[in-house]
Amino acid sequence: MRIVLAVTGERVGTVGRRPLAWVAAIVLLLEGVGTVLVNGVLATVVGNQRMSLGGLDPGAVSVGTWVTGGVLGLYLALCAVLLARTALRDRAPGRVGRILLITCAVAHGVLAALAVGLVGWDAFAFMMVVAGLLVLILIEYEPGRRPAAPA
Repeated sequence: MRIVLAVTGERVGTVGRRPLAWVAAIVLLLEGVGTVLVNGVLATVVGNQRMSLGGLDPGAVSVGTWVTGGVLGLYLALCAVLLARTALRDRAPGRVGRILLITCAVAHGVLAALAVGLVGWDAFAFMMVVAGLLVLILIEYEPGRRPAAPA
């Protein structure tokens, strides 16, 4: 993101793209681990309590919760690896990488909207910060864009 002086319109500098990508990678990796842990706890509780949802087998609900947590955790870890690679190379991700990061940002926006009603404003704020980080990285690492030369 370029900081521009309002009076003269000259560029002051850019936000460090690499640190931003590293922070987003770490946050997504921690979020992925947290997602797997929360889904693991939910699966264990469902399995131990023998709870049924609408007549479903409790074992199927438990396995489905584990699988959902694992898939979402792998998705977030893949996005984190992509961001770490982007930070290492200081180059924009390819087309598939950009699509992956866009879907991750959109998913965070949708989950933030759901979280505000189910969990609260703190979860909403966290999800929006992560979505904002992803969008900022997508803007900063726009294909064909070079970082501004230091003044």
